[in-house]
Amino acid sequence: MNPFVRRKTVTVPVGSVRVGSDHPIVVQSMTNTDTSDVHGTAQQVATLHQAGSEVVRITVNDEAAARAVPEIARILEEHGLDVPLVGDFHYNGHLLLRKVPEAAAALAKYRINPGNVGAGARHDENFRSIIEVAMEHDKPVRIGVNWGSLDGALLTKMMDENAASDDPVDAHEVTMRAMVASAIGSARMAEEIGLAHDRIILSAKVSRAPDLWDVYRRIAALCDYPLHLGLTEAGMGTKGAVASTAGLAPVLAEGIGDTIRVSLTPDPGAPREREVEIAQEILSALGIRRFAPAVTACPGCGRTTSTLFQEMARDIDEYLKTHMPIWREKYPGVERLNVAVMGCVVNGPGESKHADIGISLPGTGETPRAPVYRDGELVGTLQGDGPSIARAFNEMVTEYIENRFGAAS
Repeated sequence: MNPFVRRKTVTVPVGSVRVGSDHPIVVQSMTNTDTSDVHGTAQQVATLHQAGSEVVRITVNDEAAARAVPEIARILEEHGLDVPLVGDFHYNGHLLLRKVPEAAAALAKYRINPGNVGAGARHDENFRSIIEVAMEHDKPVRIGVNWGSLDGALLTKMMDENAASDDPVDAHEVTMRAMVASAIGSARMAEEIGLAHDRIILSAKVSRAPDLWDVYRRIAALCDYPLHLGLTEAGMGTKGAVASTAGLAPVLAEGIGDTIRVSLTPDPGAPREREVEIAQEILSALGIRRFAPAVTACPGCGRTTSTLFQEMARDIDEYLKTHMPIWREKYPGVERLNVAVMGCVVNGPGESKHADIGISLPGTGETPRAPVYRDGELVGTLQGDGPSIARAFNEMVTEYIENRFGAAS
């Protein structure tokens, strides 16, 4: 159960997914393939979706990419994958959506950056063209402001006004104000053109966590559009995971945010779906959503026996993840399961009792026995080497899942 009070928003349909209002916060990701590579892109979309990305964004930067979109959608449909595809448009979206109407129809949502739709008089004209296509195909749009590509005319105007003010603020504050003004102003313009209020999602991407908190709090106070959260670039590896968590967690805890993406820079050849896993873990850690059973394991200390409990925690976690695609369909609610794998007598029995099912492994100098607790009660004690204990415990976990969640189906 979500312990936080969600900000009230309208509901925006993105294909089969609903964003905003009381609907679950949506996890999304983005491909990094050349979109014109139809099969390569379809494969990555499928991989991301199977990892848990409920919406997948793809780059639509030229005519070849636009013509690939309906083919990608067809391949996904043939494989039984219902994946809402979001087209990411910069600079030439107004041209591509008109030239390739099949792409406009196949996409579930268009992402527009107001800073990249054109300069001067072309800005409003090009923006109007994209909105009109969205209206023709009844598609929602995400108006995505980015501080690295803010509307130059708007930012210059606000900087000049600030410089002439009797009480000027620093350039950073003007930039934050310009981001809010661009997002809210563009949404209002879209509605004036005729786009329905419940067909708009807003985002305001920055690179630093405190700026993310700041800009989204400001926007949330001014509108009821659903908000897409994320840093524009979080970085690589541990840094990216930590930066994204630091950025997203505080505003999510305040009830702000309806769809999220963790934008990681992957190592060469590294799986793209890592960013999906981190997004899910953030929501799980906050108690907002659960995607898989939780494994509680102690960090280890001088009392623990070698690496036995670490290996068991890893093996059990992998066992749960491997079986989740089947269990999710067969055992509704299984993602709420809590499993404990503890390493010694100090906290082991207590933590195991708090979990749905838990095991307390023997620590250094302790009797080589591993008591197992189910729903707070001792139900057995396992003995033997690490692999045999792990196998026996996994069997007990499977039996528990069948008995508890199988009845629910």
